[in-house]
Amino acid sequence: MTKLSRLSAVLGAVALALPLTMPASAKEPSAKKVLSMVDTDNDGTIDLKEAQAVATARFDKLESDKDGTLDAKELKGRVSKAALKAADPDSDGTLDKTEYLALVEARFKAADPDNDGTLDAKELKTPAGKALVSLLK
Repeated sequence: MTKLSRLSAVLGAVALALPLTMPASAKEPSAKKVLSMVDTDNDGTIDLKEAQAVATARFDKLESDKDGTLDAKELKGRVSKAALKAADPDSDGTLDKTEYLALVEARFKAADPDNDGTLDAKELKTPAGKALVSLLK
């Protein structure tokens, strides 16, 4: 087995295991529900501007202690410890709104393999799409 095929096998196994590592409370809503929630121009897709608008509102709702940041408790399992650390350039253990929106943008781009700037229902059903949805719901 070549190095590339081993890497592909490992990545495939990780992608398949992602839904198994999510707590029951983190089950994703249907792609149609997400589209109806985020797609404000009703074109059947989500663009980055729409995702960021919903993410901004979600940040404000999650930020219960009104200190301007989200800690692991406020994030309620939406990101893993490793993802929180990676998205936290100032290493303070929290995400401010700018950091949260940067994470949303990174996940949006990961869920957009055709680079058309929009996500459809099919793209939202992928592991990368589901990771984005976890930040929007």
